[in-house]
Formats: sequence, C-alpha cells, structure tokens
Amino acid sequence: MDERAAADRMVVGVDGSPQSVAALRYAATLATALGASIEVVTTWSYPPVADSPMLADWDPAQDAARALDATVAEAFDGDPPRSLTRAVVSGGAAKTLIERSAGSRMLVLGSRGHGGFVGLVLGSVSTACAAHAKCPVLIVH
Repeated sequence: MDERAAADRMVVGVDGSPQSVAALRYAATLATALGASIEVVTTWSYPPVADSPMLADWDPAQDAARALDATVAEAFDGDPPRSLTRAVVSGGAAKTLIERSAGSRMLVLGSRGHGGFVGLVLGSVSTACAAHAKCPVLIVH
C-alpha cells in the first residue's frame, strides 16, 4: 500500500464484541466525513493447547474471518461501505494494530473486547494501542 493510501485509511480493530461493532459504526461515520477508507482488522493465534487431537480440525483463521464478517454485517445491516476492506491477521491484537497504525489517519477501537475482566474501564488492547499507536487513536465507549 502506498503512503497516500495508508494516510487516507482508518484502521478499526474488531473482535465481535458489542464495543467493536459500535467502534466500526463510529469509524464509518468519520471515514465518510474525512473521505477515508476503512480497514477492518481482526487477529487470531493458536492457543497453547493447539497440539491437542481435539483441535486437529479447528481453523482459528477461519473462525476469525467468520467473526469479522459477522461484525461487519451487524454494524452495517449487511450493507458495508464500498471503501471497506477486511484483514484477518495472525498474531497478537495490540501488536498487529499498532503496526497497522503506522501512516494511517486514525485507529479506532472499542473500549473493551471479549477478553479481560468486566470491571476494567479499558481493555489491555485499547490501552496498549492508545499508548503506542503511530496515529491518533479513538476509543469508543
């Protein structure tokens, strides 16, 4: 991707949580106003027990892609913006989003995702991204 295209891109991290759906909707409103495209990103990784025979037929990348598609469908009632692209990436969420923030117009996240503890105000991914992203970060509550 060239630098200009990256600078006109808003990266949105999603995990299927209600907060990530809200973040995606908010990002779409901003992207329209700013003339930016939207890159929706979700991540996956193998759990420590991935060698278990019970998990032999499990494909976490495919599960992540389904979760991303479901999040996009929910956010836009099945009619996503034409400028929206999707990325399913292997690796940690915070590290991946921080890397993708380089040169982007903005990184948009929900305040909490599926992980963590219910009592936390901000999740670990949004906290790490707010501290280390290479572009402005919007955390949607």
